[in-house]
Amino acid sequence: MKWFLITARRVAIVFGFVCALGISSGAVAQTSGASQFIGNLGNEAIKVLALRDIALDVREARFRGLLANGFDLNFISRFVLGRFWREASPEQRSTYQQLFTEYVLRVYSSRLGGYAGESLNIVAERAAGKKDVMISTQIDRPSGPPIRAEWRVRNKNGTYRIIDVMVEGVSMAATQRSEFASVIKRNGIDGLIHLLDVRTNKVSATTAAR
Repeated sequence: MKWFLITARRVAIVFGFVCALGISSGAVAQTSGASQFIGNLGNEAIKVLALRDIALDVREARFRGLLANGFDLNFISRFVLGRFWREASPEQRSTYQQLFTEYVLRVYSSRLGGYAGESLNIVAERAAGKKDVMISTQIDRPSGPPIRAEWRVRNKNGTYRIIDVMVEGVSMAATQRSEFASVIKRNGIDGLIHLLDVRTNKVSATTAAR
């Protein structure tokens, strides 16, 4: 889970910049539905981040709602479980998906913070198969090197959702899939469920203690 926590921090930064700064066009004109989806998501989040006079936990809860609507967490949860999805019982599947979704939302929303002096650009956009679009972005930071991220967006029945994020060329979903497989091989599906439960409670306790 260590890599996921590091990547979650970076994804939260990337997503937060999209939300806080809006999207500025670099080398690509934003005319596709996928780019409009990302732009609209950012505009909605701007309203949340602009509410500086309300408690951080309230802002986190609203940001969490945007994440839930922006990411297809049901799809991602099944993908990262891989072949073990077929082996899981209906009860295990249900419990796992609930915990996975809750864990991802808490990790991302708990890392929402203030941003200043950064700039984000969409630098490229390309088709990825028949259903998906990859949107490449770069964030320039005054306090560190740029962060490069690609958002894989899928159109399902006219609705766009993010199904993966690649940070510095590394896929969040593929890496998490590999880590989950290692946990299941050692401790079974119930072992993974227990680990997610522990991690979710840990994030909750950390957030409450801030």
